[in-house]
Amino acid sequence: MFLKLLRHNWLKGVRSPGFYKNLAMNIFIGLVAIYFLSIFVILGFLLPQILQEIAPETSPVHAFNGILVFVVPIILFIRFWFQPLSSINIQSYQLYPIKRSILINYLLIKPLLNPVNYISLCFAIPFALSGVAPILGNDTAFRFVLITIFLIWFNTLFASFLKRKYGANIVGILAFIAILLGLGALEIFKIFSLFTVSAQVFNFLIENTLGWILVLIFSSLAYFANRWFFKQNYYPETFEKKTKKENIEKQHFSFMERFGKIGNLLSLQIKLILRHKRVRNALYMGIFFLFYGFIFYPFDMYRKPGYLMFVAIFITAIGMIMFGQWIINWDGAHFDFLMTRKISTQTYIRSNYYLLLSLSVISFILTTPYFFFGKEIIIYHCVAILYNIGVNIHVYLFGATYNTKRLELAQGSVMNMQGVSIKNFIVLIPLLVVPMLIIGIFSLFSATNIALIILASIGLLGIIFTKQLLKVTEKQFLERKYALCDGFRKKE
Repeated sequence: MFLKLLRHNWLKGVRSPGFYKNLAMNIFIGLVAIYFLSIFVILGFLLPQILQEIAPETSPVHAFNGILVFVVPIILFIRFWFQPLSSINIQSYQLYPIKRSILINYLLIKPLLNPVNYISLCFAIPFALSGVAPILGNDTAFRFVLITIFLIWFNTLFASFLKRKYGANIVGILAFIAILLGLGALEIFKIFSLFTVSAQVFNFLIENTLGWILVLIFSSLAYFANRWFFKQNYYPETFEKKTKKENIEKQHFSFMERFGKIGNLLSLQIKLILRHKRVRNALYMGIFFLFYGFIFYPFDMYRKPGYLMFVAIFITAIGMIMFGQWIINWDGAHFDFLMTRKISTQTYIRSNYYLLLSLSVISFILTTPYFFFGKEIIIYHCVAILYNIGVNIHVYLFGATYNTKRLELAQGSVMNMQGVSIKNFIVLIPLLVVPMLIIGIFSLFSATNIALIILASIGLLGIIFTKQLLKVTEKQFLERKYALCDGFRKKE
């Protein structure tokens, strides 16, 4: 029966209209994947030498095991974001004499059979051969690979459990991020050496003959946690009832009605973000990218004008970047309805403007903790917010009138390029590339401050002439309105 379910899933994929339509793209992605897999294999063989140069006082195996305490949670977090949940039309199979346990086991085991989940083996096996086997022997190298497989199982199953239980809960996601930051803070501020503990634990696991059993137990616990979840939510109506109960009375923004039609449209757009999976996941991803600055700001090697300008604009505009790419075309499903209502072009465009403005201001406020990294960061962030409000918002609004691809909000967000065109990427040129070029060119002549003044002045001019710039966008929208209507009626 299990093989039959796998066969049904294969036939469903092959017979879908999009399978052959996207075949060329899938082949291209496959070739790119082979390229990166070969890099992982080479890196796995070279890693012992790299670790020996970085930490000559410790063995490569000890150093590698020490960083696993950080690698495992990070991979778990990546899986939480990008790993799609396995699904099955349970109601169709409930009509047949198929045991409930078979359907549940299929949902849990199916992702474990996905070759993509084992990409890390392309890195782990070469490291076991070149780093573990010469020092600790072939038996230990085999246990190292075996433990890696069990860790993959644990991450895959536990990420699925977290996503099913907390995927739509912002509190759960923030807690996850807080745990990751807490682990990093303990090591950075030398409060507690997780590196040492991790090295000791994983050294014990790979050197002990039965150490792999402990990792297998954790994988089993993740498996049974998923089974418990399905036991509680096996019938769709049960899960839907719980979801509706959690969301009831949650999405009322009556206070925005005081701002008239613009406030009502803003309220509808916020509800659109919170109710649809694709844009809601973009909100969560935006929160995650707010921490992007920690990759650059603490290190002197990245304290260069170009890097600082890029990061400042990126994180202070992350809300605008995540949602600006979909502005207007996320209304595609009901665009004809909006155009037949008593809503003026000015009202519609300005509601989108105030949404992007609010997202930019909120992003800027949330990034103020970076000010502790010094006065230089404060200056770059202030210049970035001026440029974002004065220039980038208008670029997004004007560019949105050319995107005639309807966005399907009900679809998932993982590796989903539906509704995205080359126009979405062209917008990034004035958004990120132009400021970096200006800063880069002036920094060559030791005139970075002049570049910052120029960018801030451009932003201030954009803010001063906001009404005039919005009128340009409104005129453009009127000229493109019927092309947008025609494009949004076409489903991909």
